[in-house]
Amino acid sequence: MTSDPAATGSLPLASHATVPPGFTLRSWRTAVFVIFAINGFGMATWISRVPAYRAALRLDTAEVGLLLLGGSAGAILGLLASSHVIAHLGGRRTLRIVLLGQALGVLVVGLGSLGGSFAGIFAGLALFGVNSSVGDVAMNVEAAETERLTGRTIMPLFHALFSVGTVAGAGVGSLMAFAGVAPLGHFAGVAVLIAVVGVLAPRFIPRQEAVAEEHAPRTTLRERLVIWLEPRTLLIGLIMLGMAFTEGSANDWLALAMIDGRGVDQGQGALLFAVFVAAMTLGRVAGGPVVDRIGRVPALRGAALLAILGLLVVILVPVVWIDVVGIVLWGIGASLGFPLGMSAAADDPVKAAARVSAVATVAYFAFLVGPPVIGFVGQGVGLLNALLVVVGLIVLSLLATPAARERRAS
Repeated sequence: MTSDPAATGSLPLASHATVPPGFTLRSWRTAVFVIFAINGFGMATWISRVPAYRAALRLDTAEVGLLLLGGSAGAILGLLASSHVIAHLGGRRTLRIVLLGQALGVLVVGLGSLGGSFAGIFAGLALFGVNSSVGDVAMNVEAAETERLTGRTIMPLFHALFSVGTVAGAGVGSLMAFAGVAPLGHFAGVAVLIAVVGVLAPRFIPRQEAVAEEHAPRTTLRERLVIWLEPRTLLIGLIMLGMAFTEGSANDWLALAMIDGRGVDQGQGALLFAVFVAAMTLGRVAGGPVVDRIGRVPALRGAALLAILGLLVVILVPVVWIDVVGIVLWGIGASLGFPLGMSAAADDPVKAAARVSAVATVAYFAFLVGPPVIGFVGQGVGLLNALLVVVGLIVLSLLATPAARERRAS
């Protein structure tokens, strides 16, 4: 059995970083895979039980939206703070703290649901959102570092594990709901699981000082803020904006658009969304070797073109089985934009946290504002026609793809 040559950091790298003594790349990589999966699992856990909160608090639709604002507001605050937190604590300590914070947030949501407390659930979602978004940046920085050390494109695989985690979390949530398990009991178990991962997984991640390129100094506050003015960062952010909007629009509106626009029933609409998720996960699993063969920029261009083609088929062709083909193309096209944007932002390990934080903020902005924009436009022209907005944004992403060209650390 041959050993992994990347495990010793002996492959040609984009930077001079190596795996420090006492660690192996394989264990470091596995730890980050697990963290991606548990982040997806935790997020899907509280999302899957939203109907239980609504019933417990007797909320109308607008009040549910206000409640969920807690998670969104927390996520934005966490993103804005993430680069500064990671600069001071390093990825290892940051991930341990935020995973424990996520566990606490999930538990607080469960307690709030038990007591019928709007404020308690709101606070729990905000706590989860802050820690989740800081952790999102930190785990992407660590994933980018292991990708450099591995010597091949594996960032899409990390995001595939996140997708697998969300599917598992949603599945467990569905089973708990069907079994009549109260959110508190469900969430307490999930909180313990997240806390265990938070304690154990970061132990396999080297400390920041051990992997800094030639012990490069940490970036200053001013340097982290100036990142927002760099043309390349802004263009990568534009790529992320369009591709995140592409993914988010499917998450929020695909099933309903097919129900309203093509006359399918609710079960078929859910199945069509499952087709999209499966296609996107498949694209992320299979995408790495494709990127290594043709390069990051051509892969992004191809993904954008597939997404455009798939969306146009779904919007313009009133035949459901042909729309299924369009949904598959849409899903595969949406699969690589987010992970490859993260890889591009993290090309320079010294400024990776700041750049990843900046482009992640842009991407999450798209996730947050996308649903109401599509809903507002769809109210006037129909949901399927409203998806033309997404097509326009993908075109902008396509034009910005040269900014993602691989670069060595500066």
